[in-house]
Amino acid sequence: MELSQLRTFRVVAETLNFTRAAERLYLTQSAVSYQIKALEQELGEPLFIRGKKGVRLSRVGQAALEHAVRVLDEAEALRERVSGERGPLSGHVKVAAATQAFVHLFAPLFESFMRTYPGVDLTFRSTPSTDQTVSDIVNGSADVGFAALPVYFPSAQVQTLFEDELVVVVGSAHRMSGQEHATLVDLKREPWILLERGASIRRATDAFFLEVGIEPAMALESNDTYFIKLMVERGLGISLLPAWAVRDEVAWGWLARLPIEGHALRRQVAAVSLGRFQPAATRAFLKFLLDRRDELQSMAEGRPAV
Repeated sequence: MELSQLRTFRVVAETLNFTRAAERLYLTQSAVSYQIKALEQELGEPLFIRGKKGVRLSRVGQAALEHAVRVLDEAEALRERVSGERGPLSGHVKVAAATQAFVHLFAPLFESFMRTYPGVDLTFRSTPSTDQTVSDIVNGSADVGFAALPVYFPSAQVQTLFEDELVVVVGSAHRMSGQEHATLVDLKREPWILLERGASIRRATDAFFLEVGIEPAMALESNDTYFIKLMVERGLGISLLPAWAVRDEVAWGWLARLPIEGHALRRQVAAVSLGRFQPAATRAFLKFLLDRRDELQSMAEGRPAV
């Protein structure tokens, strides 16, 4: 039994797809299949149940996966212990978030992290929804994801980073742009441009509409925050977005943001990762963010970083 076989087994178990596992491991599909078959022969039991609709872990495979993860975690801890004594931190951290706007919010910290840890390769992927962000963490496509609470999945490590508020966003020429607040009467008479369903912002928006009895007249839906802001700027409708997502456009005078009179649509946003053993680079990245929660909170409120 080899560590490479256990690594392949874990990735196939996470993806439940031999093709995707091969892509993640930079192997051919035949090589992945060969390693799994060799491991099954050595253990004397099938690890996966193969069918027309794909593969799933067998009962033995589920038990074997727990042991494989422990062995691989111990091996990684040993590697870190040895390599850590020889040089600076290195590794690869894959980060995912639900919208392009998260790139805007976290970009300064990403740049600072990369300067602090030049040996760590940090990559970012934008996902179409919060559900996909969580799925990417579960299947190993991402190491850390950002999502609004609550987040539910087994063995999750959820660490709150900041609290934000959804505000009404209108174009600078809109009749409401000079108001201090938006009233429910204002909101009922406007066309809406909203994020598509699946995004945590849309879930919070829909819950608010249900609570106050608004049936929004939809003008557009999109999973692209920048497109939504452009359409609002051009007067096609209004939107509900986090204050941080429109910080620059408000400062430039292109958009105006208004709190809702009598209501505060606040959310907690967290870093989500798997609760099992994490490589040193991932642990360093999470600690870097947690140490800068005040800075993130300032930016989340639409203010310059502290």
